Amino acid sequence: MEDHPETSRTRPKRNRSKAATEERTSEEVEEREDHLEEVRPKSKRNRAAKDDTPAAVLLNPDQSLIDVVKGNETQIHQAVKLWVERYEKDSKLAMVELLTMLFEACGAKYSIKKELLDETDVDDVVVALVHLARSGEVEDHQSSKRKDFKHFKDNLVTFWDDLVTECQNGPLFDKVLFDKCMDYIIALSCTPPRVYRQVASLMGLQLVTSFITVAKALGLQRETTQRQLNVEKKKQTEGPRLESLNKRLSATHDKILVLEDFMRKIFTGLFVHRYRDIDPNIRTSCIESLGVWVLSYPSLFLQDLYLKYLGWTLNDKNAGVRKASVQALKKLYDGDDNVPTLGLFTERFSNRMIELADDIDVSVAVCAIGLVKQLLRHQLLPDDDLGPLYDLLIDDPAEVRRAIGELVYDHLIAQKFNNSQSNLKGSDDGSSEVHLSRMLQILREFSADPILSIYVIDDVWEYMKAMTDWKCIISMLLDENPLIELTDDDATNLVRLLSASVRKAVGERIVPASDTRKQYYNKAQKEIFENNRRDITIAMMKNYPLLLRKFMSDKSKVPSLVEIIVNMNLGLYSLKRQENNFKNVLQLMKQSFFIHGDKEALRSCVKAIKFCSTESQGELKDYALNKLKNLEDELINKLNSALKEGADGDEYSLLVNLKRLYELQLAWSVPIESLYEDMVKVLHTFRNVDDEVVSFLLLNMYLNVAWSLQSIVNSETISEASLTSLLFKRNALFEELEYFLGTPSEDKEGSKCGNQLACRVCIIFAEAWCLFRKTNFSSTKLEHLGYCPDTSVLQRFWKLCEQQLNISDETEDEESNKEYIEETNRDAVMIASAKLVVSNAVPREYLTPEIISHFVMHGTSVAEIVKHLITVIKKNDDFPDIFLESLKRSYDRHLVDLSKSDDESVTSKSLIECKDLAARLSGTFMGAARSKHRSDILKIVRDGIEYAFLNSPKQLSFLEGAVLHFRVQASCG
Repeated sequence: MEDHPETSRTRPKRNRSKAATEERTSEEVEEREDHLEEVRPKSKRNRAAKDDTPAAVLLNPDQSLIDVVKGNETQIHQAVKLWVERYEKDSKLAMVELLTMLFEACGAKYSIKKELLDETDVDDVVVALVHLARSGEVEDHQSSKRKDFKHFKDNLVTFWDDLVTECQNGPLFDKVLFDKCMDYIIALSCTPPRVYRQVASLMGLQLVTSFITVAKALGLQRETTQRQLNVEKKKQTEGPRLESLNKRLSATHDKILVLEDFMRKIFTGLFVHRYRDIDPNIRTSCIESLGVWVLSYPSLFLQDLYLKYLGWTLNDKNAGVRKASVQALKKLYDGDDNVPTLGLFTERFSNRMIELADDIDVSVAVCAIGLVKQLLRHQLLPDDDLGPLYDLLIDDPAEVRRAIGELVYDHLIAQKFNNSQSNLKGSDDGSSEVHLSRMLQILREFSADPILSIYVIDDVWEYMKAMTDWKCIISMLLDENPLIELTDDDATNLVRLLSASVRKAVGERIVPASDTRKQYYNKAQKEIFENNRRDITIAMMKNYPLLLRKFMSDKSKVPSLVEIIVNMNLGLYSLKRQENNFKNVLQLMKQSFFIHGDKEALRSCVKAIKFCSTESQGELKDYALNKLKNLEDELINKLNSALKEGADGDEYSLLVNLKRLYELQLAWSVPIESLYEDMVKVLHTFRNVDDEVVSFLLLNMYLNVAWSLQSIVNSETISEASLTSLLFKRNALFEELEYFLGTPSEDKEGSKCGNQLACRVCIIFAEAWCLFRKTNFSSTKLEHLGYCPDTSVLQRFWKLCEQQLNISDETEDEESNKEYIEETNRDAVMIASAKLVVSNAVPREYLTPEIISHFVMHGTSVAEIVKHLITVIKKNDDFPDIFLESLKRSYDRHLVDLSKSDDESVTSKSLIECKDLAARLSGTFMGAARSKHRSDILKIVRDGIEYAFLNSPKQLSFLEGAVLHFRVQASCG
């Protein structure tokens, strides 16, 4: 029979004793040939087995083992094979060679003399090696960046794996070779030098892995022998065949026991100490290896004695170690046969596994969520324990949200882990209606907050195909299925789901992303989005009017429903001859616009109507533009009537129509010249009108002025009449705004609208001054349009801004649910004020120090705005004077508090604010900036000292409160 190409590798030609060879019976030889394939370990090194391989030809027989490890991986197998042959000829010499390589792999040049090998104590050698490390005579091969060490770690692992494989039929069980190697490896793994521990741990862990490979092969051989023995016993009760099989079975079993003893020795001597090593890389390697061992050799390692280390390292301070433990457990729970043995372990550590889903490291959290899915699949967790996980649906890292979304879909929507339901024959458990109904159950928990609902939809969307079953969703909304009854909340959530899913399907983000860069898509992605847009349009075409008609009066559903059209392909209306449906949609949107008066509904209607008038084609575009003109005319008529009636009429009607006009003017220019004078008249005549009405009168006046200015600037020819009209409207606006600057805020204290109106006045003033700043029109024909407020108006403006900045957090929290609050809070006021400085719309000398003096007074968001302003200011040469003036303004507030009150808590607070301001301003001169601006810092110190002594001793505390921080910076410089 021709030799199998692997026979020579598995059974190398060695000088074995003739006696041992003659004892082998012919049956044993025959059986070995029959079962060679089953016994042989599967290894990639089989490719290098033949003696005529290029690697064997290129190998230098005189090359040391460490040079082989540093070199080409293809030479390692041949080098190992030659070394084993040398070991069988002269074991001591070969052992010295191997130990020398072991020490050199750790980076130490050390060797043991052949004649002293048996007498040499391991501890003495290790002490000598540690001394070499402390003397700096050790090279770190593993971390070296030299080209010849690029694959050192992988080659070293391969070397020991090949060595174990090559020795499995001989020296592996001689009770000398590997016992001595393990003694040195374990001893080196416990030494102080980190490089020794790293390399020794690497070798020791690989030895266990390689022992497992051989043990598994022997296990297969033992099973085969046992089967043969059982068959043979049925044929005869004794004989040479039975004796041979019994001997082989016993010998194989003994070898397995020896290998398991090896594994335990390394585990107790190396792993138990190194799994908690100070080096996280060593800890990670230990846990990764243990995960491999438990999976590949469960008969030994799948027990709590070893599993507990995976549980303990779930609490490791290093994310890489925690992740390695979680990944090992994921693979472990993936095997159904392992689960019964893991009961006690799961009970002990399941809470920690759930906690890791909220790990500070995102990659660990995502892996932990996958692990929890495995536990759910095996029904090892009660649903009550999952509450904290569902909170992560609205967590910040998108990866965590997606992982939780997949878990929610699998567990709660698809119910993949519910065996009782999934096994029902003929069950429609996977239908879109069922999945959507379960999703609506989840969304009920978030009904009060639409934003949170959108987060949940975004998390699950990728996995839930029912969300793109447009026909099914529309059918449920139109109550076409009598078996499905939707509550009002369910219908609202389903409309939100439809709108959000449509946006996702065409490539839009529905939740804010940490990466604000514009998304770019390849051609294939764009084609998918366009196909989705087409499918959405076809599904909605005939049903859109029905949906709008049904939910037109519901303000919670209209915004989401109306905006769907902006993601549709309007060209298909003509291609499919559905023009009437398009016209019906526009008519219903117009009706919705006049039915509702809240911001979201109005803004959505405006957005949708504008999209239809710009994106439609041909006859449909003409119809949309005509409908838009009709909407404007109807609104102007309604508003005209409301203004004529003034405060004596229906104030709500006036307010809601002003809101509608405001939303229109945000989108495009609306011709309201005929209404402007009436607006001024209402403001001038009826001073007791509601603050919200005043706010929207002023807003609409400002927007009309802005649109008129843009029209003039963009026009090639400028008429005198248009300029006169613009100046009249601007001056009328400024006159009304100035009136509200003079209104004492105390009169409106406690009134929410009072605060909102004051914010509106500040912001409109700032925007208008920026719009008409002189630099915009200098050296042009429109130069006389330039405007700059006088100092008294600017001071009154800032006093009103200051009052809004000083509004208590409690008051601002009370207003947080009010419409348009994001346009009228402290941040908006500070941004508007800073914009005046940056754009040079007003003199900097007064306003800039005032703004900066509030740097540390109003929380993080306001501080960030001022911080950006300071960055701009520092580019100018006069910033030292501005900084000092800011400190003076802050200190003046302290002096005012001091004169008004003897309460130490009040006065100390204002002094602390002054110190904090000085600390923040001086902190802008850190590092290289300190040297660059040393002269500026000294100027602030010098002028600050001069100011403190102008009115001593009253102002001497200014030195401690403000100057000291800059003096420290100057000293450091």
